[in-house]
Amino acid sequence: MAISYRAEVQRVLVITLVLNILVAVLKAIIGSLTGSLSLIADALHSTTDGVNNILGLVTNHLSSPEPDRDHPYGHQKFEALGALGIAAFLGIACYEIIQGAIARLLNAADPVQVSGLDLWVLLGVLGINIGVAVYERRVGHRIGSTILIADAYHTMSDVWITISVLAGLIGIWIWDIQWLDLALVFPVVILVAQSCWSVLKANLPWLVDEVAIAPEAIQAAALEVPGVLNCHNIASRGMMGRQIFMEMHLVVEAADVKTAHDITEQVEDHLNQKYGPARINIHIEPPSYQSDQVDYRPEPH
Repeated sequence: MAISYRAEVQRVLVITLVLNILVAVLKAIIGSLTGSLSLIADALHSTTDGVNNILGLVTNHLSSPEPDRDHPYGHQKFEALGALGIAAFLGIACYEIIQGAIARLLNAADPVQVSGLDLWVLLGVLGINIGVAVYERRVGHRIGSTILIADAYHTMSDVWITISVLAGLIGIWIWDIQWLDLALVFPVVILVAQSCWSVLKANLPWLVDEVAIAPEAIQAAALEVPGVLNCHNIASRGMMGRQIFMEMHLVVEAADVKTAHDITEQVEDHLNQKYGPARINIHIEPPSYQSDQVDYRPEPH
């Protein structure tokens, strides 16, 4: 299961890497031929898609789901780090777009010369961009890959940039309105920033060990198992659907260690069926002990 997941992520990233290189090269060629600075900047932005694919391939190779001696909790956070790397590239893209727009406002540029063939090629490039973004997002949601979903967001920012540049070039081609090449770039900066924030919002909770499941929900599930009297000091972290880590204190109705062990095994199985895959650490308390503290709090010294 884990091997097929990583293999599928790698296959998608290799396919999109080839397509993104093709897109960047075509944009650079047309930008040079037409003299469109915004299109050349768009080509530079498209190269970050290829860089992100390479970054994704590296993090996918490192993010082995199996724990080892040096990483007893597994390697899944490598993938989240890769997604945050993509968010950094999105931020850089925002900066580059704003910087290029200001430069064009302050400095006069040669008029852009556009042909119908240039526009048709750019429409084809736009189609490739959209296809890559939809493909990555669909596969990413299907297999639960944060790196593919984050890369799809980045590719969608490239789609909106290409649409704005293409609209400006159409305006220049039909009406010779040169300023359209610049004016339509600014709304794109907002779209890129939104994509950056979406990636950060999806991955930061995983990296900072934000609670994965409400303690009250875990407590209610544990109390469904016969023999469980009380469940408290509950903590959880991880990502639903990928890997959850839980800790809790449990009071069970058991006369011996074997019975207590059997009940905890049933609790683990029940929680795994409800929230798994999960690694669960249970601390057994004596039957006389009770606590109303559902979430985890450190013991006072």
